[in-house]
Order: sequence, then structure tokens, then C-alpha cells
Amino acid sequence: MRTAGVLVAGDGAGAVWPGGGWVLWAAGAWAVFLAAHLVLNGRWWFWLLPSLLPPPVFVALPALLLPLSWATEDLTAAVVAGAALLLGARQSGLVPGALVRGKHRPPPPDGAVRVVSWNTQHWCQSTDPGPFYAFLRGLDADVYLLQEYHHDEFDGTYRLIDDERRLRETFPGHRAVIARGLITLSRLKVAATVETAARRTLRVDLEMPGDGRILATFNVHIPVQLRLISPLRADFYRAVRSRAADRAREYRGLLGDVAGCPHPALIAGDFNTTAAIGDARRIARLGSDAVALSGRLCPTSWQARPGLRWWRLDWVLTTPGARVHRYRFRDPHGLSDHSVQEVSVSLAEPDPRTTTDFRIRHHDEGTHHALPLPGKDRPAGQ
Repeated sequence: MRTAGVLVAGDGAGAVWPGGGWVLWAAGAWAVFLAAHLVLNGRWWFWLLPSLLPPPVFVALPALLLPLSWATEDLTAAVVAGAALLLGARQSGLVPGALVRGKHRPPPPDGAVRVVSWNTQHWCQSTDPGPFYAFLRGLDADVYLLQEYHHDEFDGTYRLIDDERRLRETFPGHRAVIARGLITLSRLKVAATVETAARRTLRVDLEMPGDGRILATFNVHIPVQLRLISPLRADFYRAVRSRAADRAREYRGLLGDVAGCPHPALIAGDFNTTAAIGDARRIARLGSDAVALSGRLCPTSWQARPGLRWWRLDWVLTTPGARVHRYRFRDPHGLSDHSVQEVSVSLAEPDPRTTTDFRIRHHDEGTHHALPLPGKDRPAGQ
């Protein structure tokens, strides 16, 4: 087959595709990048930056190059593009099973509870509190797992806030546990709050309605990868390196926390991780991903700016004994750059194990017990 100068669609009379060799060059360049990505992703701190590409690119680009290679009759380019498409599929975030599972969902059983998880984008710092609280109340969830209960100082740091009075007025039937810039609000009885090795996670054990069995909830906010400063500054790369180490510690702690939990668990929040980031391998070890129930082939939850919702950073996971029956993403109506995750959850079977060997630490419902995150290099947004 020829590398250049072939017939293309049209009237078919002497039309040619100029410069077909560029398709092979493009396919080869993408293959080299993909090979480096598969080798270095999650193993070298710097690769956190290339892995921030929108995950659909990992299938969209080779899928575009494949027909172009056939149009230019370049068999080598077609083989390279096809291999890249197959190898990059797992990085894409596409969930083909969602097209089946999302359409065949039985109704939630009696006793199922509705849980929402949402990164609030600095707790209505840049929006009117009235619509913000009305939106939260309108979600009408049994359990809220909320992140970023703080305000951004726009210098890489943030400050904790105290909005408890309005919280109590808005949610009179909920119990509140506040710590580490995270809030868990629950209509269910709080059995215990449990200290975690992960410093950006809030674990709250809840009594499920009916039989009082325990569902452990892990409200998670993994640190973002970078500071929003110029990449021409050395501080930019120092922050990426330190945050890579910080993220690794958080995931190690969270893996240990979940592995040591004796109850069925729901792990949800803003993981600042897509399917194209190496930390997705750690997420897979935490529990079962519920996203296939969303019915979306390409689920996304975060937008860099309006209209650019190409990333899924927010996850809902379960461990054996906890079942998700419904999962959907809800529009935040401009109140946050993250979508709301909403799930219906029940327990599959009685939990025969006990918690007598656990050290339980009860938090008061106040910010004076909040455990602040390190302020250094805290980003604006996300």
C-alpha cells in the first residue's frame, strides 16, 4: 500500500489525499506517548502532568487516525493506530457495561438510603449562600458526603469556616460530623466516627434503618496534583512532586483504613483521579466501582470551565455487603465545578462481625475539632 497520494471521497475522478505520510507519523508519535504513559504512569511523579489529559482522548485520537490510515492506504499506520486504540481503551474512562446495566436496574429495596457526594467548590465562597443551601436541601438525601467545607485564600492556602448555625437551620433532621474540611450530614443515627490514617478522609459509621446494621461511610478528598501557577516557575514542579508523595500517602492510608473496616463500606468523594491517572489502580483496590449503574458510556463529573466536562474525578465505591442500586450525576447548576453523585444504597446481608477491637473516636459536631489540611500549596479550585 502507498503512504501518500491516494483516492479520497468525492467524485472519484483523480482526487488524491495529499501528504498521506503524516498519518503514520501521527500514529507513531501517539504510540510512543502511549507506551511512555503505560510505563511511567503512577511510577514517576512528573507523569501526573501528562496523565491530566481528558481520558476520552485515549480512544478518540487513535479512532480518528484509524480511518485516516485506511483513507491513505497506509497499512502500517492502521496497525499502529489499531494497537494504540486497544491499549488505550482502559485509560479512556469509557464504561461499555453501563449501556446494559444502566437500563436494567430493579427498584431499590425497602430500607435503601439515598446518599449524595459533592465537592462544593469552597462552600459557596463565590456564590450566593441562599441558592447554595436551597440546592443542598433540594437534594433531599438521607446522607450527604460533602467536600471543601472551607474557603480559598487564592495563594495556595485555604481557611476553615464555621457555618454551623445555617447548617442546623437548613437540616434540622440531620446529624452533622465536621472534620478536616469535610462534612457528613445524616438522617441516620451516627454509631461512631472512626479515626483514619488517611488525613483527608472522614469515616462515619451509620445505623441503617430497620435492623440497625452498620454502614461505614468514607468521605474522601484526595489532594489535587498541581498549583494553578505558571509552569515556567520551579515552584510549579516542586508542588507537583510534593503532591505526588502526598497523594501516595493518602491512598496508602485509605487502603489500610478500608481493609481494616469490619463493616460494609461506601467510599465516595472527590478523588482528583481519572481512569488515565496511575492512582486509578489504587482506587480499584478499594472496592467495586458503581459507575456502570449510571447508564453513561462516558461518565464525567468535573469541568475545567463551562462546557468542558471531560473528566471524571468523583467516584463511588462499595465493599462486600454494601449494594448500590441507583447511580446518577446531577447538574450543580453553576454552584460548583463538580457534579453531584447520587446513589441508593442498601446492605446485602447481616454483618456478623463486631467492632470491639477498634479504637473509636467521637467528634463533636463542631469545627473546633476539625483537623486542617496542610495549607502549603493548596490550589485554587478543585
